[in-house]
Amino acid sequence: MSILPVIWHHSTPRPLEGILGRGPLGVDLFFAISGLLITTLLLREQEKTGRVSLGRFYLRRSLRIFPLYYAVLILYVLRTWLLVADSPSRTHFFHSLVFYGTYTSNWLVDFAVPFPVIFAFAWSLATEEQFYLVWPSVLRLGRTWHLPVLFMSTLLVVDTAAEYGMFGSFLPMGGLGHRMVTSIATPICMGSLLAYGLHFPKPFRALSAVLGHRWSAPVALAVLLVLVGYERAPLAAIHASMTLLAGAVCVRRDHGLSLFTDLRAVRHVGQVSYGIYLIHVSAITAAKQILPGNTLGIFAIATAGSVAVASLSFRYFERPFLKLKDRFAGQRI
Repeated sequence: MSILPVIWHHSTPRPLEGILGRGPLGVDLFFAISGLLITTLLLREQEKTGRVSLGRFYLRRSLRIFPLYYAVLILYVLRTWLLVADSPSRTHFFHSLVFYGTYTSNWLVDFAVPFPVIFAFAWSLATEEQFYLVWPSVLRLGRTWHLPVLFMSTLLVVDTAAEYGMFGSFLPMGGLGHRMVTSIATPICMGSLLAYGLHFPKPFRALSAVLGHRWSAPVALAVLLVLVGYERAPLAAIHASMTLLAGAVCVRRDHGLSLFTDLRAVRHVGQVSYGIYLIHVSAITAAKQILPGNTLGIFAIATAGSVAVASLSFRYFERPFLKLKDRFAGQRI
């Protein structure tokens, strides 16, 4: 549900009207899932061991994310250097390469250019890495829930205010400070806060009264689809519905969407979705050579191709690093 709308969005020749043009929201759904998942894992580690091991966390994340990311980035460098003719797009890519390599592209890459930005999708991965960099330390410092919840709530408020231009007097639109503040992902904040609510017994009881029914997940999905289809729906409401949907499928295993989410093919796509995200733009480029102008055909070929390549990558390239991740996960670092 996160990756397919993104592939669709990049398969279209231009932004579309209505619900068919809301593909970028797939990234927001991934952010909500990530905030919920990462925070839950950190809270469980803290509850079990009495602390959060930053070294172990960063080792796990590095072994999961860095190998494929940098391998794909190197392939983009080789392809652009050898196959792309001298052009503003090529020059822009090599000028931005240091920002892609340091996960700062969401802050420092100029996306307001009149030509396609090569490797532009890395902005979301930079946002995710910045979340990984900061949040575990905040959670570790907060021996109780008060400091982390206050910190994440403040980020949520600040990001929302900046998006509406409320800091224009000292954070001018388009400036570095404004880009940094608006790079805070609201769905990550919401997912992290929901993780705190679901972790402790008293708020869990209150939340499960809403999210703990079999019908909770289908209703949350229906609300999300209605909001996505309504062009005037506040983005905050869409993000909140995404977060509640993620929570509803976690509160109980036999939720109302389990017939779909438990399908082997669906679970596999979820397992290799990181690779799909890194590969899908290249798959779309290849598909456009096969079926130029056929959006549905491009989407179908790119989806099948990126799933196939990501599956091979997961099995033969990523798996050795994942085994290392599992090996070191339990060691005290």
